Amino acid sequence: MWRGLRAALGWLSRLGGGGAPPAAMEPAERAVVRCVPSEPKLSLQLVLPDGSARFMQRDQAEPLGRALARIATNAAKGRSKAGKKSKKPRAEDGEAGEAELPEVRLFSRDGRAVSEEVPNAAAWQDGAVLQVGAARYRVERNPPALTELRLPRSLLAGFPVCPKMSAEFAAPQHCLFRWYRERRPECGGEGPAWEEEREPEGGERVFTPSNALVGLRLKLRCTPGDGAGRFGPPREVESSGPVEAGPGACTFDARHLYTRKVCGRGSVRAVSYNILADTYAQTEFSRTVLYPYCAPYALEVDYRQNLLKKELAGYNADLVCLQEVDKSVFADSLAPALDAFGLEGLFKMKEKQHEGLATFYRRDKFSLLSQHDVAFSEALLSEPPHAELRDRLSRYPVVRDKVLQRSSVLQVSVLQSETDPSRKLCVANTHLYWHPKGGNIRLIQIAVALSHIKYVARDLYPDIPLIFCGDFNSTPSSGTYGFINTGGIAEDHEDWASNGEEERCNMPLSHPFQLQSACGEPAYTNYVGGFYGCLDYIFIDRNALEVEQVIPLPSHEEVTTHQALPSVSHPSDHIALVCDLKWK
Repeated sequence: MWRGLRAALGWLSRLGGGGAPPAAMEPAERAVVRCVPSEPKLSLQLVLPDGSARFMQRDQAEPLGRALARIATNAAKGRSKAGKKSKKPRAEDGEAGEAELPEVRLFSRDGRAVSEEVPNAAAWQDGAVLQVGAARYRVERNPPALTELRLPRSLLAGFPVCPKMSAEFAAPQHCLFRWYRERRPECGGEGPAWEEEREPEGGERVFTPSNALVGLRLKLRCTPGDGAGRFGPPREVESSGPVEAGPGACTFDARHLYTRKVCGRGSVRAVSYNILADTYAQTEFSRTVLYPYCAPYALEVDYRQNLLKKELAGYNADLVCLQEVDKSVFADSLAPALDAFGLEGLFKMKEKQHEGLATFYRRDKFSLLSQHDVAFSEALLSEPPHAELRDRLSRYPVVRDKVLQRSSVLQVSVLQSETDPSRKLCVANTHLYWHPKGGNIRLIQIAVALSHIKYVARDLYPDIPLIFCGDFNSTPSSGTYGFINTGGIAEDHEDWASNGEEERCNMPLSHPFQLQSACGEPAYTNYVGGFYGCLDYIFIDRNALEVEQVIPLPSHEEVTTHQALPSVSHPSDHIALVCDLKWK
């Protein structure tokens, strides 16, 4: 971070300042202090009178006098070096000693000298004035600063562009954004290579390039702010490539006609979506066997992320539960983009994998009360709510070991309404075992999931409504779907022997919830070359919630325009489920 601040010292020196010691002119220079309570040292950066940039780290508990003495020593050394470079002997030149040290003092904002016994952490306050000989510096304590600013590698006309940014002592909503387009070669002239983008959205964090920008690169200038009127040095970033033409009509365009606005206060729009992890899409097996019909460029993560961000943003959802989310995709793409659209993101990594689950919630509708994420294998082994199931499963060691080898996880978040604190929600998100013959494994996993959710939504927060989203890898005719929907499953159900008699594990199961599939039983939510079926669901507590509307899925013609999914117009092999719910 401090490399960026060093580069910004010139910018800092050109700004106006605040208080100064008595009878002193307004400080023209800046001393930048970074002081974080969780760190033992503070950092100080300034340009000394001889023009040398100095970066110091001092213990926060150290008396101010020691830091001032070090500044004096550095200033004297700089003056001595400058004198030697001039090669003009002066009568007063001699050996460096105490007499050559400049006077260094620190003044508070009201002009009083700060005692040299005061600890550094308390002494270096914003607006204080540092005097080094005749030079004076205004102290900037923890000024807003950008530590990272990046643009996506792939830019498509008509698709939102959101920078990946990290900042200290600043927040994105308080930063200033300016977007620029590259000048076209035919414009000629000797002017700058960039001109400011003056479209209505040009000053926002998210920018959607028009077709007129195809072939041109973009540049973003961001000035960090803290919401208290303070702004730090700006930073610029240019796109690595030009804006490219979009794919034309996408599968989700017609769906967005139903979701142009955010739901009202008494309603909740929920989305569940397996977005196809890049770790699975970018394999030779995927390109040649699973998705041979999909253009290779349409399987690349940057291209798919363009489509995915536009699709999710257009749903204007309050809750978004995603599966197969790469860790890097969450951190570098989805979280920054959806944050710009008002959604806060939570991530749970699968065990021993590079992908996991993500839950997003709308900040102005909900606040997060608590998280209760678990890995199925770990929960089954050690948590008290699963003791009975653990005992039953001990009679079937082969199945038990298979369950414990799986990396599947459950994400559970308890949210509270911002407008009506009495309304709370338990939002669960999962992705069950995928194998076609793994019905018995999925039954065990969902039993663990519902037992854990019972602990949260019945014991910790008595009788709060449940919304349970996910890729359950289970069709409506499966034992898993029936178990969730009816509240129980018989010990002789055929799914207990889904992988043959040698792995049969008969046991009755039950759960206390009354759940229904909010989006019904679509013909398919997963459509690939060799399979199609309904695997994804949004289950809701039928006693507390009801369905206002289900956003229609893409037509079969739209899904099969490019044979199957994913395609140049659809980013995943699954289809998002979207519905509007309301409290009863």
